[in-house]
Amino acid sequence: MNMSKKLKIITVTGILLFSSFSSRAFAKEAEIIYQPYELDLLIHNIEKPTAPIITDDYIIFTADVSNRNVGIVFDFEDYKTIHPYKLLNGIDMDGNKTPKLLFYCYERKHKLTTIKYRVIMDGLWTYDPLNSNKYYDEDMNLYLSYIEDAQGKTFLTEKEKDDCVHFIYKGEKGLTIHLAGTFTNWDPWIYTLNETKPGFYELNLPLPRGKYYYNYYIGLTPIVDNTNPNKAYTTDGRTSSVLFVD
Repeated sequence: MNMSKKLKIITVTGILLFSSFSSRAFAKEAEIIYQPYELDLLIHNIEKPTAPIITDDYIIFTADVSNRNVGIVFDFEDYKTIHPYKLLNGIDMDGNKTPKLLFYCYERKHKLTTIKYRVIMDGLWTYDPLNSNKYYDEDMNLYLSYIEDAQGKTFLTEKEKDDCVHFIYKGEKGLTIHLAGTFTNWDPWIYTLNETKPGFYELNLPLPRGKYYYNYYIGLTPIVDNTNPNKAYTTDGRTSSVLFVD
């Protein structure tokens, strides 16, 4: 075989190999599953590790970044499957990425009234330190964390039958949570939510029909409503929650 024929064979083979590789690469890229926008927005509005955040579709568990590896196991899987937490980065004042928190998002596919779980932090099996709901299981000889009525009740800000809006905030226990919005001319000192159980804050407020922008406040720090997926940017560059009252 002369040199020119060898070059032709090599060239053709190279093209075939490249084509095969490219098709595999594009096929692999097509398999990427993108996170729903509402979920992405909800996750990125979590400012720091907090108690489990419950919505109609998801339960988001968080942990501090001081832990190198965190996982979670559930009772409905017989505690056999470890689901790893992911890292959520924030942006510091210099525009650099900085570790913000670890999180795991559970998509609610089961109609469960109670979810029991444990977390594994750097190899140590323990209860969730951010969830005040825990109990000692004598059969297992250990503490378990739990979420009550995870599917049977809706934990979110919404209008109720008496034309009042039921505002809800879930977070750390022992906080003073104020409510302000376009209905208070953004005055953060008029309304205060009541902590009805550890880390669970509520307030009923009559509001006429309309569209409202609002935030919760810890001191003068605005916080979006972590039970309401509707968000918007205000004219001064803040992120606020949006409420529609019919």
